[in-house]
Parts: sequence; C-alpha cells; structure tokens
Amino acid sequence: MNEVAVDLDEMREKILSEPDVILDDRDIMHALIAANEKALGTNIIDLRGIAMERLESRLDRLEDTHRSVIAAAYDNLAGTNQIHRAILAMLDPITFEGFLKGLGSEVAAILRVECIRLVLESPSGKEGDAALGRLGDVLSVVEPGYINDYVTQGREGAPIRPVTLRQLRPNSDRLYGEATQWINSEALILLNFGEGRQRGMLALGAEDPHQFRPNQATDLLSFFAGIFERQMRRWLG
Repeated sequence: MNEVAVDLDEMREKILSEPDVILDDRDIMHALIAANEKALGTNIIDLRGIAMERLESRLDRLEDTHRSVIAAAYDNLAGTNQIHRAILAMLDPITFEGFLKGLGSEVAAILRVECIRLVLESPSGKEGDAALGRLGDVLSVVEPGYINDYVTQGREGAPIRPVTLRQLRPNSDRLYGEATQWINSEALILLNFGEGRQRGMLALGAEDPHQFRPNQATDLLSFFAGIFERQMRRWLG
C-alpha cells in the first residue's frame, strides 16, 4: 500500500508540474472525460464534454484540410519544376532534327510519358511531306481537319479546348503507332504557329491511366505549349 501511495504521490507531482503532458495526450483526455461522464450518471448532460467533442471533430477536419493543402502545394511545385526542366531540355538543340530527337527522348522522360507526337497539318497531307516524315517517329504530318477529328473523336459540334486531358486508349494506331497498345491516358495540346500557318498539336501519351485526367488543371501544360510554339516558329521560319 505504501508503494502505491508513493507512486500516486509521484504521479500527482508530475501532473502538477507538467500539466501539458496530460492535456496534449488525446487518449488520456478521452479517458478522463469518459470517467467524468460515468461519475455524473445517466440523468445529467455534460454540455462541456459535448462541446469538446465537437471542437475535436472540427480540429480533425482542419488538420485533414491542412494536410491536403500542403500535399497539393508540393504536387504543384513538383509539376512546375518538371515543366521547367522539360522546357530547358527543349531549348538546348540547335537543329530541328535534334529538337525532334530530344522531344521524343529526354523531354518525354522528364514529363514521364511513354511517347510524344508532334502533329502538323499540311494541305498536301502526309504524302506531300515525306521529307518531314523522315525526320523521325515524333513528327506526324496529316491532312487538314485531322486534329479536330482526333480531339473531338469525330463528334460534330463538340467543344475544342486548348488542352484536352482524357483517360482512354486511342482507337487508331495512326498517331502513336505500335505504342498505341500501351497508351491509357493522353494530353492533347493545340498549337498556333502564327497567321497563315497550318494548325499543330502536341500529343502526350502515358501508360498510367491516371496521369492525365479531365479534372486536372491545365495551366502548366498551357505554359509549356506557349514556349513550344515560340520554339517551333524558329524552325518553321
């Protein structure tokens, strides 16, 4: 009994000297509140306990929101850094051939996509631009109207956004070739090379079906597209 009394005295002194140890421990506070409610009996309502429970619930929601905001900020920072690195890699080449090669290798690796395709519309279609077609697998020369049809999937009157993100497997291998079987999501970025020039499109194909989702923000890809257009105007003269 004496040992128990000594232990209780030491515990009491510890609590009195450092009350924050108890107040900061959620499990201990729950136990104390439960013991207090039990002592009050069933015919007494502890409004203070109810208020504390509500405040605790609000605190939990605030903590969850705080974690979500921090996670979103880190993701946005990581995405910004990724786009910046891709742009720097895209600005390095001094020839169009090197530009296309880097686009399909280094830039694709930085953006974590399986393949990148630069689509250019030409009045003569693919046959009339065989020289361009020989520059590599990254470049696809197509007939006018192909980009609209591909983005809208042939639906007349469907809205066309500057950047389209979607989760699907392409129903044709014309754009991605053999890589089509691995593509489960894609980003389609429309390109404007200036007045009097045909349209263009940058297609990013990813194996991960969740990499490009319709509910994602597109501001970083729009920024990337702006730099890409300016770089392409150099090669187009």
